Amino acid sequence: MTDPPTARGPLHGLKVIELAGIGPGPYAAMLLADMGADVVRVDRPGPPASNVPPDKDVLRRNRRSIIVDLGHPDGVATVLSMAARADVLLEGFRPGVTERLGLGPAECWAVNPLLVYGRMTGWGQSGPLAPTAGHDIDYIAITGALGAIGKAGEGPVPPVNLVGDFGGGSTFLVIGVLAALWEAARSGRGQVVDAAIVDGASSLTALLHGLLAAGQWTDQRGFNFLDTGAPWYDTYQTADGEWMAVGALEQKFYAEFTRLLGLSDDVADFRSDPSKWPQLREAIAQAFSSRTRADWTAVFEDTDACVAPVLSLTEAARHPHLAARDTFIDVGGITQPAPAPRFSRTVPAAPTPPQAIGANTVEVLRDWGIADVDRLIADGVVQ
Repeated sequence: MTDPPTARGPLHGLKVIELAGIGPGPYAAMLLADMGADVVRVDRPGPPASNVPPDKDVLRRNRRSIIVDLGHPDGVATVLSMAARADVLLEGFRPGVTERLGLGPAECWAVNPLLVYGRMTGWGQSGPLAPTAGHDIDYIAITGALGAIGKAGEGPVPPVNLVGDFGGGSTFLVIGVLAALWEAARSGRGQVVDAAIVDGASSLTALLHGLLAAGQWTDQRGFNFLDTGAPWYDTYQTADGEWMAVGALEQKFYAEFTRLLGLSDDVADFRSDPSKWPQLREAIAQAFSSRTRADWTAVFEDTDACVAPVLSLTEAARHPHLAARDTFIDVGGITQPAPAPRFSRTVPAAPTPPQAIGANTVEVLRDWGIADVDRLIADGVVQ
């Protein structure tokens, strides 16, 4: 017998402080909040850190916002008072910045030895590049991840900022924080989680390094079975200028794919002869170019051919499978991804829209037991 679902996510009761930043830090905070954590975003006075209007910034959803002047001693003291009551603190500044502010790990552990201190950077807390600026494309460039993405004879293709910022950064920060919380519950001590995008993005290439060692991967872009090197793992343009994605890796799926595409057995057999792959690729391309994306979607739907239409962001929410699973939801009038993953019993509540910057300052400080809130407001320490 299973317990009935609750309206609380699995992280209900977890208290998290997020020192406002951009990109992977806010996304990690969003993931924790989506799973039920009480995440308070500490914004600073002045223009917002992100160029996205706060009410449209999906990465800010599901948590409250306060404004604290971290350049004021009482502002630092306020955050330290919150840290004494928190389980996790997340920050995404360059190495040494929070120490200079007086909010480094040592200061936080002085008031709360159990605190898990999550640090999100591109280069990490150490190494020759640690103090320098960078962005997703730079981080994944030196890990080999960017160099592996693209077609033969063409330049590397930046995968938006999904592989570095969010794949190698945010998700590894969340994994590290949850692991450190597990350990802290047993040791009685918090620790720093140094989540560097270069480390996480490198971890994402583990499969490729194994294939490389086994002689099953060529260290050249576009010559391998997962990087468009194989004609049966690529995208093809349709008659209406749209695209279909083909991932027919296994022989039985490939056979289904070529049958439904209408290739002759002779041409389909080119799979076993790499010298004939250019001819096979051309035959596949010609077939796809003969009909529209909608036509081919109907042909391959509900089959094991491993073929799917390439949809835009706005089209994705209308795909029947994603619609059936409510993979995309409407929050505050904005279509956006629903929280993931899903839980059978501790089901998180529906996300709340992004709050205006500082909208919850008084409410949060009083909820967290901070004294002299009126004085802090009068002195301009909080807003």
